[in-house]
Amino acid sequence: MSAFTLVPNAEANLENTREAEVMRCSGVWTLQGIPLLERHIAQLTWPASGAVIFDGAAITALDSAGAWLIFRTLRQIERMGLPVTIRGLRPEHQALLQLIQTHASGEGAPRLPRHSFLNQFGRNVWRHLDEFNGLLAFLGEIVVAMLRSLAHPSLIRWRAILYNLQIAGFNALPIVGLLAFLMGVVVAYQGAVQLVRYGANIFVADLVGLSILREMAPLLTAIIVAGRSGSAYAAQIGTMKVTEEIDALHTIGVSPMELLVLPKMLALLVALPLLTVYADILGVLGGMIIAQNQLDVSFADFLDRFDEAVTMSSFLAGLGKAPIFAAIIALVGCFQGFRVSGSADSVGRQTTVSVVQAIFLVIVFDALFSVILSWLNI
Repeated sequence: MSAFTLVPNAEANLENTREAEVMRCSGVWTLQGIPLLERHIAQLTWPASGAVIFDGAAITALDSAGAWLIFRTLRQIERMGLPVTIRGLRPEHQALLQLIQTHASGEGAPRLPRHSFLNQFGRNVWRHLDEFNGLLAFLGEIVVAMLRSLAHPSLIRWRAILYNLQIAGFNALPIVGLLAFLMGVVVAYQGAVQLVRYGANIFVADLVGLSILREMAPLLTAIIVAGRSGSAYAAQIGTMKVTEEIDALHTIGVSPMELLVLPKMLALLVALPLLTVYADILGVLGGMIIAQNQLDVSFADFLDRFDEAVTMSSFLAGLGKAPIFAAIIALVGCFQGFRVSGSADSVGRQTTVSVVQAIFLVIVFDALFSVILSWLNI
């Protein structure tokens, strides 16, 4: 027989009887002594065969940590192929050990019912409709806050608007300019391969001008801003939600809509059209360079044809999309930020959702614009 003192008033003896090895435990088995208990139990030498009896009659105190240690030890003995019998535990200790065993084995975990395809489809549709309803309500709050600010200009936070204008607009100039320039290069280069076959080199101005000004520049700029600024809006507001800063603003009487959402919305409504014009210029510049190098179309000839091919309506058709795209990006980003709940994992999830939804809605509205402008012959 081997015996040792685990913690003050806690003991475990391993006795060899004719029937079985008996593990007698006594004293206080609580969280405070668990590390020492684990080390001493690891030093016990278990028999190669026979049964093991766990005798807990002398245990005076037991918490969930001690019950988990008992459960883990008994499970380890069973894995060695030794049958284990428990005896002597008080009813309350037995109930705690049973609770640990139930949760460890997963028996107490709720089993979700399997739903049919139609059932699951209906649930998803309802969830998306509920989210869409929340988005419309959020849009209504923004409109009310905007009207209130326009009625009382002193409520407008100009410093926050200028700060967001710098972050979402000025700081985005390099990436927007580079990608717009490369897009113009790609469009002109791909078109040059076909135009050269028919001797229609000069029509590269039509191809670059109409594609960049009407579609590529506003769409590409909106996608970049959605991934860059829309995600930042969701992450910022979501983090403030997790750290309870939003609740603190409500407590001191400051409207989060006027402090956080409205400046972002107004700044983006100004920044995105300007970025679109900037992307128009660099996209056409990229096309001009390729036209001169690949098609022998000089800058002067390109600009002469460009003036004939691209009308003011084409330019305004592309520029008119920018405010709508800006409103979508700011609306979705801020809305998903306010939907964050409880953890950093939720911040990451809602940030991802904000980018996906914003880009999806931008493309959908761009397609609607194309259909409407086609109907109107614009």
